[in-house]
Amino acid sequence: MIPEIRNILKKRKAKIFLISLLCSSLIWFLSKLSETYTNNATFNLEFHNIPDSLSLNKVSKKQVDVRLRANGFQFLSFNVKNKQVGIDLSSVTLLKGRYYIPPDIYRKQIDKQLRSMTVLDIDNDTLFFKFTQLGTKIVPVNPQLDISLLQNHILNGPLSIEPKEITIKGAVDIIDTINRVNTVSMELSEISSDFTKEMALYKSPGLGNITYSSDRVVIHGKVTRFSEKVVEVPIKVINLPQKYKIRIFPNKVGILCKGTLGELKLLDSTSFEVIADYNSTINNDESKTIGLKLLKKTGTLQSAKLNEKEVEFILRKQ
Repeated sequence: MIPEIRNILKKRKAKIFLISLLCSSLIWFLSKLSETYTNNATFNLEFHNIPDSLSLNKVSKKQVDVRLRANGFQFLSFNVKNKQVGIDLSSVTLLKGRYYIPPDIYRKQIDKQLRSMTVLDIDNDTLFFKFTQLGTKIVPVNPQLDISLLQNHILNGPLSIEPKEITIKGAVDIIDTINRVNTVSMELSEISSDFTKEMALYKSPGLGNITYSSDRVVIHGKVTRFSEKVVEVPIKVINLPQKYKIRIFPNKVGILCKGTLGELKLLDSTSFEVIADYNSTINNDESKTIGLKLLKKTGTLQSAKLNEKEVEFILRKQ
């Protein structure tokens, strides 16, 4: 019984000793942290507030060495190894074609970011920058859309593009070469009704850091069923020599029209004008035919084609 009591007392004394040692070590550690220290640190530089008209290409250095003074608590809570600090480029100066920020300017910026510490020393190098001059340009969007319609269906009017134009931004010498922006290619097959498609804009890898005001456009198309109709139109002869009379065979020509039923109902012979130019036969005395040309047609039709390209004629002197 007595040996067991002795063992318990020994264990209790050991625990008390360890706790006392731990507490004293902690007190010593905390007292050391309250002391002031100096330390060297290297900061990675991050650049922000770049002027809108410029693009940063190169900087003379991307790190800065700093000597700091602070207490142990501050060093403990602040990881000074490869820490990042920001440099405001809105204060960049241009002199004789070179952009730069002197050390006294960027030191003030770093000081503000390290308020809990004292900056004792810092690199005395001026930061030099190389920029590209940026510009903007408004260009049209060109949809790369391959549409295959079902038989007897047509597009009812041009495609609607939203937005029709975008603003591109980038190096001036690059955007000056861009006159339009294409979409990514898309195919639509067997279309028989109105459609709406979102299309991404294509960015060529060789154009550098060009940005678009919009990366996508929306294409709307109206599709309608069409029919055909042949309209007989009288032929008008022009440039006939004086004191001559001409007869053409036939004196009317059919025009094959494709359009909506509503459009076709409105058509008659006055909707078109077909001419035969006698001057086209001057260089060929043996010619007995004269070419035809569709001079006027209504703009709403899908297509209008002459059934005959030429007619025969007889020329007589009056």
